[in-house]
Amino acid sequence: MAESELTTVARPYARAAFAQALGEASGLSNWSRMLGVLAAAVQQDLVKVALDNPKLTTEDEASLVIQVLGDELTDKGCNFVNVLADYNRISLLPVIAELYEIQKANHEKTIEVEITSAYEVDEAAQQQLSDALKQKLQREVNLSTTVDQSLIGGVIIRTEDTVIDNSVRGKLEKLSQVLN
Repeated sequence: MAESELTTVARPYARAAFAQALGEASGLSNWSRMLGVLAAAVQQDLVKVALDNPKLTTEDEASLVIQVLGDELTDKGCNFVNVLADYNRISLLPVIAELYEIQKANHEKTIEVEITSAYEVDEAAQQQLSDALKQKLQREVNLSTTVDQSLIGGVIIRTEDTVIDNSVRGKLEKLSQVLN
């Protein structure tokens, strides 16, 4: 299934989890944690192999995931897993978790921004960038930085569905494509 189709199929489940979370005390963070753990679990090779077993029923799949996570899930989290299993959607958990986090960030007026730079970005530059993004986006900015020396120079800025590649490596790749 194409990525856009996965997103389309996963969206109603993410919305349902978000709606449930809004109705609970500390629900947003609890569901965020549960979905994150669920997504990580189903991406583990051992769990993937077990879930791909054609002999497993949907009840067995749900039971397997719930047993693996033990106390990490609330009763409603277990019910969510059962519903996903009933419709053969457990494999969508990573996409559901990602869509949930976007809804949560929109609700909380926050945004995750990842800066990848060829060199270490100092605290003053991080604060200046964070302030500029906060003013432009009208949201609280959670900024994380990583160093990738293969960029040669410049930065790559990633947030939700936007990537700004202002690296020397990116510019060289574009030039190479134009020349070919």
